[in-house]
Amino acid sequence: MSTPIDFYFDFGSPYAYFAAARIDALAARHGRTVRWRPVLILALFKATGALPAPMIPLRGPYAERDTARTAQLNGIAYRQPANFPQLLLAAPRATLWIDTEYGADKAAAFARRCFEAYFAEGVDIGQDDEVVRLAEEQGVDGARLREAMHGAAIKDQLRKAGEEAIARGVFGVPFMLVDGEPFWGFDRFDQMERWLTQAAAVPAAA
Repeated sequence: MSTPIDFYFDFGSPYAYFAAARIDALAARHGRTVRWRPVLILALFKATGALPAPMIPLRGPYAERDTARTAQLNGIAYRQPANFPQLLLAAPRATLWIDTEYGADKAAAFARRCFEAYFAEGVDIGQDDEVVRLAEEQGVDGARLREAMHGAAIKDQLRKAGEEAIARGVFGVPFMLVDGEPFWGFDRFDQMERWLTQAAAVPAAA
């Protein structure tokens, strides 16, 4: 089987950043590609009644330790952003627009760059100027992007992306769908790898 892995993410999630740093290589090992699908985690929380970890008593301090530990154990550069957590709108809107105007590969490269900038370099991707600059690094027309990010069309597209994700059972990030099989969290990558290996063996055994 060679259908793409659907990868749902929010740019404000450290665990989505960790997943973004590893998912393309994991997919490639199994002859798969990745469809990068930005969503707003607040839309998912609204559907489930959940709260962001930093807002939950006791869990917030634990999450901060866990993200630093997870990054270290996986060899992923990480430093918690100074303004963490925050609602990031420009980056997901830009990703969707770049996907439409420049294609999925360019959008994925941009998304990876945004994650790295935010969680490893201290760049505030909550600022339009920074998002446009990162997009221009990828060869994107910054002026057109800046205008599009605040247009009604892209806002509606992001809203619909969240609705479609929820309809598919997505309730958090990172969330991966592999041939309809759901995997939630960076800590499920080992399970996803084993599932992909087993799925690839089925045709050979038939």
